[in-house]
Amino acid sequence: MPRALVTGITGQDGLYLGELLVAKGYDVYGVVRGQNNPKVRTVERLIPSVELLEGDLTDLPSLIGAIEIAQPDEIYNLGALSFVGLSWRQAELTADVTGMGVLRILEAIRIATQGDMSRIRFYQASSSEMFGKVRESPQTESTPFHPRSPYGAAKTFGHYITVNYRESYDAFACSGILFNHESPRRGHEFVTRKVTRGVARVALGLQETIALGNLESKRDWGFAGDYVHAMWQMLQQDEPEDYVVATGETHSISELLDIAFARIGVTDWTKHVEVDQRFVRPAEVDYLCGDATKAREKLDWTPKVSFTDLIEMMVDADLERERKLSENPEG
Repeated sequence: MPRALVTGITGQDGLYLGELLVAKGYDVYGVVRGQNNPKVRTVERLIPSVELLEGDLTDLPSLIGAIEIAQPDEIYNLGALSFVGLSWRQAELTADVTGMGVLRILEAIRIATQGDMSRIRFYQASSSEMFGKVRESPQTESTPFHPRSPYGAAKTFGHYITVNYRESYDAFACSGILFNHESPRRGHEFVTRKVTRGVARVALGLQETIALGNLESKRDWGFAGDYVHAMWQMLQQDEPEDYVVATGETHSISELLDIAFARIGVTDWTKHVEVDQRFVRPAEVDYLCGDATKAREKLDWTPKVSFTDLIEMMVDADLERERKLSENPEG
């Protein structure tokens, strides 16, 4: 039975990946920062067979210990401070966790395997935010990086240090350059979930408006449940390589609002949306669109859920969740 260790197991990607790996017959171990983490209960409810281990991307000995306990065949590093907006307010912490954390887990693999890094296959969650001020569109694996946030810069370091260990220590280490991917499990702070939850609350009469930043910012949005399949497929290849994972379609936040409000029967959403300068980034990333040709050809991977279906799925889930909360606030 193959064994996998997943950092960031409590996030949306970690939950979907954990479910996928368990379905494929893996023994799955998840790294959590302290057993009192409130998100642990979600992992235990959705994937109860996962064994949780204490570990911290800022603490090398804890990562070595987790690897020695799990004895994994594969490691998926999904852990990060992943909210771009917060990364300006916590730039140093973002660099330490999201950037240096990758170096620490690679070092942990090198130490735990006594230098034979090829024994463990490693996946690094890279990000389209590394492209930032894009040099070409659509973006491919060879497009130059120009990050526009502390988060993007930290992810760029993590990406390149993964390449460095692959070339220096013969590590089976690869990165998935994932474009934005969403789901009903996305955190409330991310714009897609902020919109779909806000729309649900508007529909239920629980709030009147949603405060947002740049409505014309454009992203390549897909379904997180589709994207974790690409992560797994990367580690099943004969050679480690990096891959862009994206839909190849770009949509603005205004389009996102069109679909979300249409789901509750509202065609003119302007009176329900406020542009708040607090949510405008110091350096904006205006346009991202990925070219996943390599993933399609080498991994036989294609996204299954369309943008419209994704947003409608999220609105429906938030309507159900907010309705239950309004009926039973204590539950």
